[in-house]
Amino acid sequence: MVSLPKHWVVDAGLKAGDTVFIETEPEGSVSIRPRPAEKPQLRRRIFEEKGEERRDHLLRKLIGAYIGGFNYVEIRFRPEMGPFVRRVARDFSRMVIGPEVIEETRNSVVIQDLSDTAELSAEKCLRRMHLTVRAMHEDAIEALRTHDEALARDVAQRDQDVDRLYWMVAKQYNIAHTTGGTGNGASKAELHNYRLIAKLLERIGDHAERIARTYPAFAEGRLEPKLIKEMDAARESATAILDKAFTALLTADIDAANEAVDDLARHQKLIDGLSHHVATRKGEELLALAAIVDSLARSANYATDIAEIAIDHAVFQGT
Repeated sequence: MVSLPKHWVVDAGLKAGDTVFIETEPEGSVSIRPRPAEKPQLRRRIFEEKGEERRDHLLRKLIGAYIGGFNYVEIRFRPEMGPFVRRVARDFSRMVIGPEVIEETRNSVVIQDLSDTAELSAEKCLRRMHLTVRAMHEDAIEALRTHDEALARDVAQRDQDVDRLYWMVAKQYNIAHTTGGTGNGASKAELHNYRLIAKLLERIGDHAERIARTYPAFAEGRLEPKLIKEMDAARESATAILDKAFTALLTADIDAANEAVDDLARHQKLIDGLSHHVATRKGEELLALAAIVDSLARSANYATDIAEIAIDHAVFQGT
């Protein structure tokens, strides 16, 4: 039983037996409305494509509109630009989660974002990103070990899935800070951390892709077992730091997060040993091995950045 202020009841035109609507807010408070909350208005953006346009330029504008929380994007263009714009619009719809081309005319394309952030929250995106990037690193080294070109290509393709999830998190962050609501129960402070972590996971995925793309340099099997073993040990070390950091974030475990940061010193010794091992190589092989070593080092560093954010988050929450 909750008593409501009389003046509020009178102003709202309520009488005995009327229904009121209760909503929980991200920070834990409860709001009571005399009528259901109105659905938010669709945010619209129109792009006028008047001249010669590069694919990447138009794609960046569409991704910017998506991250900015625009539900409805219309691209207007001259009829002769139709094939180009329609192709880019379809490419964009495949690159992100939610947007679909819902209308086409001779000189316009309309894209609507149909995603529901309540169904795919920022935390769910991070969980999927974590599992995806750690598997990408494992498969990237495995592709080099087994000379599996198809697996190397698959790792590179999975990086697009990681990008899709990152853009979804970035969109939720921007919506929360521009419209005041999140739609999935996360606070603005949590979304701020989620966006930082999503970017770090996206970069770890980039480095797994970078390792996989070195495959052509070793297609003839020029990597000896000892070097592969050292690379896999460094990969396992980086993955262990990532796992520990991400678990610390979810559980607000400051001690585990500190352990992840401290583990970086041991990981650096593995990197130093690898660097010494590959220093005698030459040409294309040296460049490829240097890229692998650098990516294994950077991935662990990004993982410790996640651990440090986990500590900040746990302290802020008072755990």
